Amino acid sequence: MQVLWVVVSTFLFATMGVCIKYASVSFNTAEIVFYRGLMGMAILWAMSRSQGVSLKTAHPLMHAWRSLTGVTSMGCWFYALTQIPLASAMTLNYMSSLWIAVILLLGAAWTLRPGYRGQRQALNIPLVITIAIGFTGVVLMLQPSFAQDQTVPALIGLCSGLLSALAYMQLSAMARIGEPESRTVFYFGLGSTLMGLGGMLFMGMSPWPGWQQALWLIPLGVLAAGGQITLTKAYSSAKTQRATLVAANLQYSGIVFASLYSLFLFGDALGIAGWTGMALIVICGIAASIFRARGAAQPVPASKT
Repeated sequence: MQVLWVVVSTFLFATMGVCIKYASVSFNTAEIVFYRGLMGMAILWAMSRSQGVSLKTAHPLMHAWRSLTGVTSMGCWFYALTQIPLASAMTLNYMSSLWIAVILLLGAAWTLRPGYRGQRQALNIPLVITIAIGFTGVVLMLQPSFAQDQTVPALIGLCSGLLSALAYMQLSAMARIGEPESRTVFYFGLGSTLMGLGGMLFMGMSPWPGWQQALWLIPLGVLAAGGQITLTKAYSSAKTQRATLVAANLQYSGIVFASLYSLFLFGDALGIAGWTGMALIVICGIAASIFRARGAAQPVPASKT
């Protein structure tokens, strides 16, 4: 069932990306984040009420950190979606596996510095090589964006993947302490609403485009809530390291859905370099997850200095 939850969530998120593309014609990024959060809150409130799940939490700070990292990542991703091809933005957002590997390697490197008195960690050379190849894929995939003067949106999309890695790490921690999926997603919606509102104070509000264009916000909110619920269910049901690894790697199926949308709905042409870069990112992301699961950072003998 976990496999199904992951695939469904990636399909919902990819389809949400299509709605964002169309909605961005009339609404700015802060407005989209706000409306997405507001509708998500309403849906999750109704769901929690029907399930008899209380929205009161004993871990407000964990929800706050999850919302801060997750909503900031989402805002970066939404902006990238409006400026660069859907498939490219989706791939950059799904670089969390590579970013988590980078974080772990930096932690291991920190233990190797002179004078460190704790347990030292060995650098996993295959993981280092995998990360290097993965970021080579990033450069290849973003060449069309750089050529079209879309460097800033592309880099913002890259940041969305890093923040997404931090959010996923927090999501796993919250699942381990037993927070219900509906409560976790509700507070994420609350964070989206508040941060979107704050963004609107700076970016302003767009003129009302009429109901025909505004209706794109409805499926956007529904798909976002559905994607969050199914993704949270997938990670909550991952009781072992192997199951978590499966969930992380299956998320790359979202790139397949986004690529099909990119080709057939928007006519995006990434070129051979772009598709090659995308393939490298996916392969290296999966490889990085496997290396981490095998114990990438093993203890090494303490230095005598």
